[in-house]
Amino acid sequence: MFVNFGPTGRRSLGAVGLAAATAGVLGLLSACGHSSGTPGSGGALTPGPGRHQTAGVPGGSAMPRMTMPTGSPAEGAARPVSGHTVSIKNFAFSPATLKVTAGTTVTWTNADTDAHTVTSTGSGGPLHSPALATHGTYSYTFTRPGRYAYLCTIHPFMTGTVEVTS
Repeated sequence: MFVNFGPTGRRSLGAVGLAAATAGVLGLLSACGHSSGTPGSGGALTPGPGRHQTAGVPGGSAMPRMTMPTGSPAEGAARPVSGHTVSIKNFAFSPATLKVTAGTTVTWTNADTDAHTVTSTGSGGPLHSPALATHGTYSYTFTRPGRYAYLCTIHPFMTGTVEVTS
C-alpha cells in the first residue's frame, strides 16, 4: 500500500492501496464467519450464524452478545496446582503456578507450534532450557524449598512459578 500526497498536500490512498485495504477488510470479515459480497459487486455483508441484524444498518451485523465471567479475572489463575508437569500451550504455561515437594522432577512440554524456553527470572536461577520445538520437553529436579519464577525468553510475557515445599 502507498500514500499519495495529492496536489492539495492531503494524504490519500492510491487506487492500489484502497483496493488492498478493501480486500483486507473483506478477508477479515470472511475469516470471522461473515459472508461478503465481492468488491464492486454491490453485494451486502450478511450476518453469520448466530448473529443479528443491526437496526437501521442494511446488511450490517452486531457482534454476538458476550457475558462477563463472575469473580475477579485473576481468580484461579494464581492458585498453585499440585503435580509434576507443565504444558506450554497457547503461549502460556499451564498451570501458571505449580506446587511440588522437594525432590520432585517437573517436566515442561511444548504443545505450541512456536519454540519456547523455560528460564529462571533474574540471575542465578536454576532453570535454563534450550529453545523447545513442538513436542519438546525440559525437566528439572527441585531439591530445595523455595519459590522459583520463570519465563520464556522468546516471549517474556509468558511467566510461571514453581513453589517447592519440604
